[in-house]
Amino acid sequence: MINHPAGPPPAQPSLDLDDGSPPRPARSLTPLPARRRSRLRARPELARLTVLLAAFVCAACGLVYELELVALGDYLLGDSVTQTSVVLSVMVFAMGLGSLLAKRFTRRPATAFALVECALALTGGLSVLAVYSCWAWIGHHQAVMVGLTCLIGVLIGAEIPLLMTLIQRIRREDAGHAAADLFAADYVGALIGGLAFPFLILPVLGPGSGALVTGAVNAVAGAAVVLWLFREEPAPRVRLLLWGGCGLVLALLAAAAAWSGAVERAARQALYGGQVRSVSQSRYQEIVLTGPAEGPLRLYLDGRLAVCGPDEYRGNEGLVHPAMAAGPDARVLLLGGGDGLALREVLRHRGVRSVLVVDRDPALPRLARTDPGLAALSGRSLDDPRVRTALADPLEWLRTVRPGPGESFDVVLADLPAPADGGPVTFHSQEFYGLTTRLLAPGGRLAVRGGDEQHGQKGLWQAESGLRAAGLRTVPYAVAGSATASCRPGPEGSQSFLLAAAAQPPLTLAPDAPPPRALTPDALRASAARLTALRPLHPPAALTLLGPH
Repeated sequence: MINHPAGPPPAQPSLDLDDGSPPRPARSLTPLPARRRSRLRARPELARLTVLLAAFVCAACGLVYELELVALGDYLLGDSVTQTSVVLSVMVFAMGLGSLLAKRFTRRPATAFALVECALALTGGLSVLAVYSCWAWIGHHQAVMVGLTCLIGVLIGAEIPLLMTLIQRIRREDAGHAAADLFAADYVGALIGGLAFPFLILPVLGPGSGALVTGAVNAVAGAAVVLWLFREEPAPRVRLLLWGGCGLVLALLAAAAAWSGAVERAARQALYGGQVRSVSQSRYQEIVLTGPAEGPLRLYLDGRLAVCGPDEYRGNEGLVHPAMAAGPDARVLLLGGGDGLALREVLRHRGVRSVLVVDRDPALPRLARTDPGLAALSGRSLDDPRVRTALADPLEWLRTVRPGPGESFDVVLADLPAPADGGPVTFHSQEFYGLTTRLLAPGGRLAVRGGDEQHGQKGLWQAESGLRAAGLRTVPYAVAGSATASCRPGPEGSQSFLLAAAAQPPLTLAPDAPPPRALTPDALRASAARLTALRPLHPPAALTLLGPH
């Protein structure tokens, strides 16, 4: 039990460090002038609320910077797991380092916080343009991304110690209570920033402009608010420099916003050449279409060459025609294929009655319908009355659809890039194949891409293991020539595919469609024999959502 001394409790000062007494030996804070102390005594609750609001906004901005870098890394490399892991781990480590470094600057916390926020606003606001420019012109952007992530993390980590010092300078209170309020504002701000990024910032502004706007908000809410509230802490000359620095940061961000369009156009010209027809940034990917109206067209998805006009038929014919020829083909499910090119091959079979296209990104089908060159290349297949479209992630759509009498398909075509070609593991996992198998009608077939053979055949055999684990019999085959040979010099190679069904499917071509340009029955059978001979004695394990990737 704690005994309290008799008599009235001693009066508590309304401002912990500004009551006129000399600083305690354990403290090193610089006392505020008397005029500032009287102003804070007049409305300490409002001053404290203002600091907490600054913490709220700064936390939201910090998380947006983090998510911008994660999203950009995913766009540039197509490996969201790796990019998220790198950015998060480096950011958290750097935040701890920044918290330690901030202990050296708590003597003048308002001045230090203003400098930190100005540096953070400038670094975070320009980070996306800097990484994108390095990727476009230099090609080695990973080191720049890690360096910027580390610097942003150090600056974010310095915020909490300085804000804690500012709150205690306004009014002395229990450290636990002050920390609880500060961390609550910080965490709620992070929640708002995390929700605003995918639903507001990314679809409306995009990564580049979103980072610039976030930097401007950060500078105003962080540096400007604290400088106004604690404007008597720095000397007049230092205060003038701080205000000038804050204004300079805003001016630089505004200039970057004004020139960002020119920077992006120059970067795309360096990447894709001078004939960029269309650029769109959807929630899922960056879509760039290049080439003259008369062709050849090139379609880039997140910087990856997905379609090369003169050669695209090779991959699409190889995916579609063997599967359509192995049995009934009245009802077809096309997973992916929002560009309409594989759909064009499907519709060449006279027995097709209906096709359902499931693609998650509405921007790609919209481009395939509106761009004259891409619409002509696809034969305006998306406008065919037999075609229906569903805007959904293919895996999520497969998980939620309930197979019934009207929801089974004679042919399912997975027009999704193989992991070796930059595609996500999700669409080649055992779970994906198992869900797809539920929708096959009796005698139905499933065709998937195995990848470019130049990248090795491990992905082909992993996909085959997944299909066999789903209870299907498989036959591998290949199509000679690369789908991007005309646009990307190098050896032609070949593309591999897998045809699967409950019973061993025949490998042939159907008479109810024009003869394909890249396929013949003899070439198909020869490629199947070659790949069967190369099948490993102990195939690799199937990819799963929870297994090693």
